[in-house]
Amino acid sequence: MEGFILSNKGELAALLTAVCWTFTSLAFESAGKRVGSLAVNLIRLVLAFFFLGTFTYFSQGQFFPTGADSHAWLWLSISGLIGFVIGDLLLFQAFVVIGARVSMLIMSLSPPMTALFGWLILREQLSIAAAIGMMVTIWGIALVILARPQKGKKMQFHYPLKGILLAFGGAAGQGLGLVLSKLGMRTMDPFVATQIRVITGIVGFAILFTVTRNWDKIIIAIKNRQAMLRIGTGAFFGPFLGVSLSLLAIKYTTTGIASTLNSLTPVLIIPFAWFFLKERVTLKEIIGAVVAVIGVSIFFIY
Repeated sequence: MEGFILSNKGELAALLTAVCWTFTSLAFESAGKRVGSLAVNLIRLVLAFFFLGTFTYFSQGQFFPTGADSHAWLWLSISGLIGFVIGDLLLFQAFVVIGARVSMLIMSLSPPMTALFGWLILREQLSIAAAIGMMVTIWGIALVILARPQKGKKMQFHYPLKGILLAFGGAAGQGLGLVLSKLGMRTMDPFVATQIRVITGIVGFAILFTVTRNWDKIIIAIKNRQAMLRIGTGAFFGPFLGVSLSLLAIKYTTTGIASTLNSLTPVLIIPFAWFFLKERVTLKEIIGAVVAVIGVSIFFIY
């Protein structure tokens, strides 16, 4: 058993990442609907910074990532801005508009995007099944988001187009951010690498809050105990544990395999959304989620 875990630690880390994304997406959806996605983004990164700092202090004797070189700071900072600030800002707003379940289904396009960016930037090899996997994934997503067109209209959606586009933007941001993380991390500890990304994300959102003069939203959010409880839960399973596990996964396996296992979240989230949030889940939506995950698997495995 121990030998199996050691030989497959990258894959197991990726699978655990999917579980973390399930918890964090539901927590952030609930918090975002209470106090707004912008406040949730900044607060969860601040909490994650202290989670990471505490962990690295006891594990490595340092609270701040002082040992990182300029190469790591450059690429991990860019990764943090693209992944945490731009990508997650779009994704968290999608949580509010169309909900975590549908948003995370659309996010299943992130693995193909990750592989594409990995091919363009890291020169990682793409299999011949890439096009088939992409089409199957898109088909699965289409089963859920597309509705039968009404007379005089070519395309109808079950959910607001704004939310769908926000989730697509989040998928692209996550894919590019993950590849840039691998470029900057190299042999660095994943938790330290995540801390650098989080620091950059905090700076990015602080600038955004200053420019838009929205600091009052932070005060309102902090006073909301239920929202803070959910943000704290999401911060632990997301920017702290989930992101660190995702970096651990790509450190010990390819970005493609890691992203494939990460993509199980749309399936894992269905029973949680049904049980905890009392969301109505149709058979068509379940089939669509399964098909999307199968598509991602085909993209990398065959």
